[in-house]
Amino acid sequence: MNTSGSEIKILAGNASKELAEKIAKQLNVSVLDCEVGTFSDGEICVNMNETVRGCDVFVVQSTNSPVNNNLMELLIMIDALKRASAGRITAVIPYYGYARQDRKAKARDPITAKLVANLIVAAGADRVLTMDLHASQIQGYFDIPLDHLLGGPLLSEYFNEKNIEDLVVVSPDLGSVTRSRKFANSLNGEVPIAIIDKRRPRPNVCEVMNLIGEVEGKNVILLDDMIDTAGTIVNAVEAVKKFGAKDVYVCCTHAVLSGPAIERIENSSMKELVVLDTIQLPEEKQIEKIKVKSVAPIFAEAIDKIFSNKSVSELF
Repeated sequence: MNTSGSEIKILAGNASKELAEKIAKQLNVSVLDCEVGTFSDGEICVNMNETVRGCDVFVVQSTNSPVNNNLMELLIMIDALKRASAGRITAVIPYYGYARQDRKAKARDPITAKLVANLIVAAGADRVLTMDLHASQIQGYFDIPLDHLLGGPLLSEYFNEKNIEDLVVVSPDLGSVTRSRKFANSLNGEVPIAIIDKRRPRPNVCEVMNLIGEVEGKNVILLDDMIDTAGTIVNAVEAVKKFGAKDVYVCCTHAVLSGPAIERIENSSMKELVVLDTIQLPEEKQIEKIKVKSVAPIFAEAIDKIFSNKSVSELF
């Protein structure tokens, strides 16, 4: 990896301090000396204590909860870098908040994912590096280059090391079929897939209707891009159990885990939940059932390739 250290700079937002430290360690550079705090009225302030003039700066900040605070932090850090004459500014957003508001599902809906993209560009970002966007079309919402990393290979690597027999990959809904098929193809041996056909009567409430495929007597991996309140995924776990599945493993890229999620996971019959650290898990959410695998190596490699003007797609 490029270890010059004089040109590449990693700047950490408060949402992704741990991940930024891990990425910097992989690249053999230090995290930029910068304090991101608030004034007494809640306004965000940024104090940068070293020069960034002409440097390639990578701002690492997920926009998870508190979403609006973390988003404003990201925008203000980008603006500070722009005004400090940074050479190139890359917004490294492991988890892109507002990604679920990507289209008009009904009349008078906003398309907030596009608005957020506009804000990041307006703040002065030159490019974006992110992972597993909820909807891949969000890549086109940016008028600057965007590199889109995939979490699936990291999760499949974890399960390949476990060598679980009689596996079936189950897609929790029809929209995740392509992701599930790719994931199944990356596992050892020929792993079939099954699909849960569900109906959602209202937001965050899910009713399982049917199962397409065979899970009886099999070990199941349920794959999703994110888990929020965990209602959908826990229902899916119980559904495949009813259809005769043995052990049920769950994995996702983004562990949003809001509201009753931890309690639901703890009380469900899933054997294990494997997540990536795109969102920093607070201590109270670090339960025994949840295993965390780091995205730092793949982000570090992507940052090194961007810095060296090499192809990021080579990573896949």
